[in-house]
Amino acid sequence: MEFILPDSVMNILSRLETDGFSAFVAGGAVRDTIMGKTPHDYDIATSARPEEVKKLFRRTIDTGIKHGTVTVVHNKTGYEVTTFRTDGEYSDGRHPQSVSFVDDAREDCARRDFTINAMMYLPKTGIIDYFGGQHDIENKIIRCVGNPEKRFKEDALRMLRAIRFSAVLSFRIEDETWKAIKKCAVLIKKVSHERILEELNKILLSENPDYIRKLHECGLLQYIMPELERCFGEPQRNKYHIYDVGEHIMHTVKCTPNDLVLRWAALMHDIGKPCCSSTDQNGIIHFYGHHRESCKIAVDLMHRLRMDNDTIREVSILVENHDVRVEPSLPAVKRMMARTGEVLFEKLLILQTADNMAKNLEHFPEKKNRIDASMQIYKQILAERQPYLVSHLAVNGKDLIRLGYRPGREIGDVLRKLIDEVIIDANLNNRDYLLKEARILKKSNSKNGSQR
Repeated sequence: MEFILPDSVMNILSRLETDGFSAFVAGGAVRDTIMGKTPHDYDIATSARPEEVKKLFRRTIDTGIKHGTVTVVHNKTGYEVTTFRTDGEYSDGRHPQSVSFVDDAREDCARRDFTINAMMYLPKTGIIDYFGGQHDIENKIIRCVGNPEKRFKEDALRMLRAIRFSAVLSFRIEDETWKAIKKCAVLIKKVSHERILEELNKILLSENPDYIRKLHECGLLQYIMPELERCFGEPQRNKYHIYDVGEHIMHTVKCTPNDLVLRWAALMHDIGKPCCSSTDQNGIIHFYGHHRESCKIAVDLMHRLRMDNDTIREVSILVENHDVRVEPSLPAVKRMMARTGEVLFEKLLILQTADNMAKNLEHFPEKKNRIDASMQIYKQILAERQPYLVSHLAVNGKDLIRLGYRPGREIGDVLRKLIDEVIIDANLNNRDYLLKEARILKKSNSKNGSQR
């Protein structure tokens, strides 16, 4: 383990020390360095008060001045410099009503969430570790600093952060910390949807995206995503499945590559099954229409979490189409590409592969062969730039107007008929042929109109 601090960080530390203040690199940067990782950012904790920090440095930003944080801009990069502090009462279960600035680094460490985040470092003194953070890193443990129940009652988001760190670092949550999460789970209702979404995204982008299961096990999921909570224990009694709905979803998420849209789609793809369950006379369970119900529930849930519109749109397209069998033929693949879009089509096949990997593997080879064949056709379409959208046609609406079509719905209908032909045979995307076909359709429409 070797601490190599950026020159800008060393300069900030040196300036603070020269003026008689204590200053350390604190929190995540220390944890990451001990674990052999390159820190994403460097936070500095100091005995200097915010106004003193602002006097020492030429360019600063009042990031969180009320809580003692000033951002020092050095070489066009911002570094948060925060005064040692203790926190007052957390009446809202999220933010302290007040903070008190202190001179003691230990008091500052004592207010932090987990031991692995409560260490400090200074080149001349080395690592300062009052609460056993190094021991917990060595043993891969997430443990609260002090009384875990008190920590979670101060800030309920810490419960979700514990599971996020567990997922990202592949650490085990220490028993007393885990018990406190289960006891305090209802407090997560005090946390904003935006902050919850941020933590969920980090879990889903980790090496252990199926740690969403831990939210179910500790009782948090029922308050965050009750629709997903319902899936655990929901039976799937048919030859294709070996897990209940919730466990199937977790295995699907685990089988998807590290892509946020894909992992959200995997998390949502069967969320409507509990609403669609039916049992036939042979005791076999079916979920007719679950793709539509899952899409509807997923859209409502994602809006509630304040997810951005682009992600909602992409996830909903994948969820709605996840159960559509894409036959390995040029027309079938093109039609689905037109429905999903070029990029999402590939993601759809990846999602379908993950979905099938999370079922009874006895049926997997056959399904995987079909999906792979469709993927090859998709790549062929892209490589050959074969047309599959109205916008790919060699004619457009203006051409039809010149033939006597009136602007409006009729033009759209004709273009769709033309693309249907071209999807079947790309060679028909010929301007002369398409104009000829458009004239024939116009005569046919005119004849039918006069007969009526």
